[in-house]
Amino acid sequence: MSDDPLALDRQVCFALAATSRSIVGIYRPVLEPLGLTHPQYLVMLALWERSPRTLTDLGQTLLLESATLSPLLKRLESAGLITRARSLDDERALAVSLTPAGTALRDRAEAVPGQIVERLGLPVSDLERLRDALTIVLTAASAPQATAQ
Repeated sequence: MSDDPLALDRQVCFALAATSRSIVGIYRPVLEPLGLTHPQYLVMLALWERSPRTLTDLGQTLLLESATLSPLLKRLESAGLITRARSLDDERALAVSLTPAGTALRDRAEAVPGQIVERLGLPVSDLERLRDALTIVLTAASAPQATAQ
């Protein structure tokens, strides 16, 4: 590793971006039989945890703007996996719910994590430590002082 503070191999942003692209590439063939892209899979994971959810809640959970989330939801709705409707509690809120097909897809999706671990060839304990470290970085990057200009 170089001593140059601007060397590519010293940049956290590069390591994260390159790793993210590689990991999403590993997910692609695993998710394809489910008919899901990686971003759609993340939406479904959130909905399998709790459904219905408001659009705002989904956006906050997934750290996505509604302009990014809305097209994902539209495709999932077209695939028959979710429905979008005005919330009964608050007409201003959009409720996103799983359909029976969306709920049933969870059974098939349970094989995804194991397939990813197998493809990576790393111990689960290493992946859990990495996830925990990345969560710390995400929290720090999301803190007000990190986003202040």
